[in-house]
Amino acid sequence: MGSRMIGLGMYAPPKTLTNDELEKMVDTSDSWIMERTGIKLRRIAEPRTACSDLCLEASKRALADAGISPSEIDIIVVGTCTPDMPLPSTACFLQMKLGAGRAYALDLNAACSGFLYSLSAADAMIRAGRGKKALVVGGEILSTVTDYTDRNTCILFGDGAGAVVLSECPDGEGVLSCHLHSDGNLWELIYAPGGGTVHPYGPEVAENRMHAIRMAGNETFKQAVTRMVEVSLEALQHNRVDISDVALFLPHQANMRIINAVGKRLGISEGRVFVNLERYGNTSAASVPIALAEAREQGRFAKGDLLLLASFGAGLTWGSALVRM
Repeated sequence: MGSRMIGLGMYAPPKTLTNDELEKMVDTSDSWIMERTGIKLRRIAEPRTACSDLCLEASKRALADAGISPSEIDIIVVGTCTPDMPLPSTACFLQMKLGAGRAYALDLNAACSGFLYSLSAADAMIRAGRGKKALVVGGEILSTVTDYTDRNTCILFGDGAGAVVLSECPDGEGVLSCHLHSDGNLWELIYAPGGGTVHPYGPEVAENRMHAIRMAGNETFKQAVTRMVEVSLEALQHNRVDISDVALFLPHQANMRIINAVGKRLGISEGRVFVNLERYGNTSAASVPIALAEAREQGRFAKGDLLLLASFGAGLTWGSALVRM
């Protein structure tokens, strides 16, 4: 048995942070941001909002879309690098808030690749007979790990959550394959050094903003394009299909130049590449499931269509999935 997506949902906080507002915070401009990233605004959670709060709203919508109750969920996997707490897992908080008492719950941190890693894990659990229905969520509150004095990174990140419900199905339908990779040798390209066991929370972390994301932009760009192209081709080759067979490509929404470069190298037309980056920014693990929910809402794919998903993030991590809807 395999798994297929029977429900989609997303949620983004109503508060926005526009490029014009960022101009008042750091040395930047709307034209500079748009030219380099394609981002116009990003959603920002209110203070004291938990990651599980955003995940809860996305999950409710996905469950309603699937037409099932929380009590029917066997597995909950949350992809996030901004959890509610170091422990317990955000997935356990989500289970509690949903009332999904029969489910076992776990978090998975693969940064911006977190949703595809979580999708792969949940799909494998269903294939192994460890449950029949899974809730897979990507949720982030990146505003809590953003340095708003660093103009190179603060323009990028936003908050949000996306969720899918997976259900058991015959092999050859639904999630056809997932492909995951990582390279820890390149961890310094994207990282947030403070708050763990290397640099525990304390005066030094606060003073030097060590809790916030740091990024080597140019090299990250090169790696993102190369790896997302490679892993997308891996998914196509594994399933013996051509890019022309793909109805819609949904890449991680990190940077418009990255998306354009990946699409061009894959040979897929702009009309078959889904982009909502302008309105949300980079929401890390939430970006692909948010894109899925919005693309379906906009009628960008239909039942039976082949979708290609791809992501890249800190770790480094990258992954892809080929899905029959």
